[in-house]
Amino acid sequence: MSSTQKKKQGAARVATGSAPASSARPHAADPSWRRENIGRLLNEAIARFESNILRQMEEAGYHGFSLSHITVTRNLDLAGTRATELARRAGITKQSISELINQLEAGGIVQRKPDPADGRAKIVTFTQAGLDWLEAFGAALRHAEEQMATELGHARYKALKESLKAYTTSS
Repeated sequence: MSSTQKKKQGAARVATGSAPASSARPHAADPSWRRENIGRLLNEAIARFESNILRQMEEAGYHGFSLSHITVTRNLDLAGTRATELARRAGITKQSISELINQLEAGGIVQRKPDPADGRAKIVTFTQAGLDWLEAFGAALRHAEEQMATELGHARYKALKESLKAYTTSS
């Protein structure tokens, strides 16, 4: 059977909902694909990496911050950013970003200022304490990257980082 015929037969099975008896549910026999797929592995790696950063921030005296707060600060330009743009960059709702900004503002990390380009709008900027926080975050990030490089080996770490950069910039 040619590859074109196989594709047509597979498409017909998908369209009718039927599958050959020998491979009715190929993933049911081996569910490891659910645990070992790249998306899940990346999510677990991110969770471990960022938890390491949060732990270091706690040790540096910056208490009460979560990964959600980091999502805001990593998307905040040093010159300031509108909340709607922060929400877009973070992939969350305007209501959610507003609540996180309120929390960061209460913690003294950010402030809202009038947007010089539009008097009706506000921009979110780092406070001086927020810039200090950002400096501590940068140090924690560099330390977490060093730990990862040591654990994986520097060549594997470099290859991973270069591969992720290539993948995220190719779309």
